[in-house]
Amino acid sequence: MNNRQLFLQHVAQTSDAPLALEMVKAQGMYMWDASGKQYIDMIAGISVCNIGHCHPAVVQAIREQAETYMHLIVYGEFVQSPQVQYATFLTQHLPASLNSVYFTNSGSEATEGAMKLAKRHTGRTGIIAFKNSYHGSTQGSLSIIGDEYWRNAYRPLLPDVLHLQHNDMGMLEQITERTACVIAETVQAEAGVLAPSVEWMQTLRARCTETGTLLVLDEIQCGLGRNGTLWAFEQYGVVPDILLAGKALGGGMPLGAFIANRDIMWSLTNQPVLGHITTFGGHPVACAAGLAGMKALLSEKMMDGISEKEQLFRSLLQHPRIKAVRSRGLMLAVEVEDFPACKKVIDYCIANGLITDWFLFASNAIRLVPPLIISEEEIRKACAILLAGLDTL
Repeated sequence: MNNRQLFLQHVAQTSDAPLALEMVKAQGMYMWDASGKQYIDMIAGISVCNIGHCHPAVVQAIREQAETYMHLIVYGEFVQSPQVQYATFLTQHLPASLNSVYFTNSGSEATEGAMKLAKRHTGRTGIIAFKNSYHGSTQGSLSIIGDEYWRNAYRPLLPDVLHLQHNDMGMLEQITERTACVIAETVQAEAGVLAPSVEWMQTLRARCTETGTLLVLDEIQCGLGRNGTLWAFEQYGVVPDILLAGKALGGGMPLGAFIANRDIMWSLTNQPVLGHITTFGGHPVACAAGLAGMKALLSEKMMDGISEKEQLFRSLLQHPRIKAVRSRGLMLAVEVEDFPACKKVIDYCIANGLITDWFLFASNAIRLVPPLIISEEEIRKACAILLAGLDTL
């Protein structure tokens, strides 16, 4: 049996029709399959590879840390330099109130930790999330996903969760003194790149402050430069009480984090002790990789020109079959008529050397979320393939 057959036979599947492309190499903006065919990567591992694939600094950091030590003990017991250095570097690039980092293995686990922290710190039980939001796939994070199709098969889920309409001023009065936290994506990703208004975000922040509710902003997909600033919340003039990070946080390695003020985070240390624990969270190799990746993001000025690249995409994506283009930096959704049309274009793109896909809550929209290093020439080439795919509809 070849690798594809073994993949289908022995690797647990998440759908009945996986892409099943056998990639053997990735570098920068590109991937290559087993036949040697080259692909432009327009989804960056779903916002993981913000700095491109296999950045030399990240590869070197992984190599050096793996030769020094890997797993030592459960998270939080030993002083491990990669964790300390990365947590320090992160907090140096955040508002002063976000000064304590809890590293996890993934974004879903960061969501779980933040939910526990909010309940423990406030002594409240209510959690408010928003329709068409995505925060992960574990039982807790699934409870706050904003789409009943994804939740329903796994009920009963967590009680005392309320889903409000995103970007709706009238809904915010439902945040009360019973609410432990409000969890919102700063920019809704899986809804097809829906950015709230500045006024709504600032009103949300004010309402949380008024009621003593913790505001949790999920930047697992939109953080670390994706929207043109290091953190998307910078564009709204607000600061969350808890920040969720993941995906690009590890420079290509598995890593997530929830970040809060140390006074809030301290709630997890007592009553009960070890209020939140993880074996592999903040793995030293992943932290070394993430630190190298974030330093490269900043030192190589990869966020420079993101607005210009966004506008180039928007200027090129003109076609009768396109119903709308929504964007926030290098996070774009190209809306077409329906899912069959979207899938036909995606299949054409893949056949012609361009990797793209759709959104969980916007199946009629094509995802364009490339590494931030994409060049003008690569944008033009990618859009030409996409427009040719639209011509087939």
